[in-house]
Amino acid sequence: MFNRLKTLTAAALFTAIAASAGAAQAGPVAHPVPAPEFTGIDKWLNSEPLTLQQLRGKVVLVDFWTYSCINCVHTLPYVKTWNQKYKDQGLVVVGVHTPEYPFERDTGNVKTAIKRFDITYPVAQDNRYATWTAYDNQYWPAFYLIDKQGKVVYTHFGEGEYEQTEAAIKQLLAQK
Repeated sequence: MFNRLKTLTAAALFTAIAASAGAAQAGPVAHPVPAPEFTGIDKWLNSEPLTLQQLRGKVVLVDFWTYSCINCVHTLPYVKTWNQKYKDQGLVVVGVHTPEYPFERDTGNVKTAIKRFDITYPVAQDNRYATWTAYDNQYWPAFYLIDKQGKVVYTHFGEGEYEQTEAAIKQLLAQK
């Protein structure tokens, strides 16, 4: 009986650790680092090509997404609202569309999705995962908040924590 209880306890502990490892994470970055440049972008949609150097002095929200990811689609209303609400205060949202499936590489399909979801902010088509790799990203959706000095200061992976992300945006916009 004791061995069975020990085995069940170990299994429960392992399950809890594994589950927490995959949970969405949000919050300030412990050690802010310079944000990687947008690199290897196949095409810019809704905008001329952008560089982070051009955006210095602005708060930038980099949103890694793909149009057939349901979790990404669930975050879009929040991202679009933040864009509308804060763009005149210095927020620049850049969607980095990094495809999961071959059909998502087609620019026509991405343009159709941008129109369907009424996305007005710049979208960088990252078919070769160059910017994805530069950010060492592993998730869809993923938010990287970049401060006015060009450093990644906040990240969020997955859905949720929208109030926390918006609070971080507001805090960064308020900084001189």
